[in-house]
Amino acid sequence: MLAVCVALLEGCDFVRTVAGRPTAAKVEQLRIEQLAAEEARRQARLDSMARVEKQMADSLAALETRLLDSLSQARGTILNPAKMGGLFTTKLEARYCIVVGAFRGRYYADRKLKACNDAGYTASIVSFRNGLMAVAVCPSNDLSETVKTLKQLRGKGICPPDSWILVNK
Repeated sequence: MLAVCVALLEGCDFVRTVAGRPTAAKVEQLRIEQLAAEEARRQARLDSMARVEKQMADSLAALETRLLDSLSQARGTILNPAKMGGLFTTKLEARYCIVVGAFRGRYYADRKLKACNDAGYTASIVSFRNGLMAVAVCPSNDLSETVKTLKQLRGKGICPPDSWILVNK
């Protein structure tokens, strides 16, 4: 009877200690340590993802800077229409435009033009003397605005990855 009274007074920790098991305090300490380790692993993953995002942003910024530098070194020319035999159509209204497709056949150029107009972009067909027809969107006189627009358009279905900027002199 005395053993039962002592066991009741001492509680479960006494029984656990006698049985060689950890006490409630030790169990709680292990649980807290496990939660801290999980939190540390989660934070390490978040930090790693943040580093990768920063590296990607830095790479994109460097790429844009290189593009703008190459434009200024080449006197603003990515594609000079004169190198393609000159423009067959009348002069373009804006200095820069983004070419989202170039075609030999008028049917394909018209189809791309309709898709661009349906998507809400100001589009036109630019004909070159060599017979090539380019579909140009987003005319602008500001190069940095055109580069930003090109970057935005590449994330959408209307603009393929090999789109380029046409510079009208």
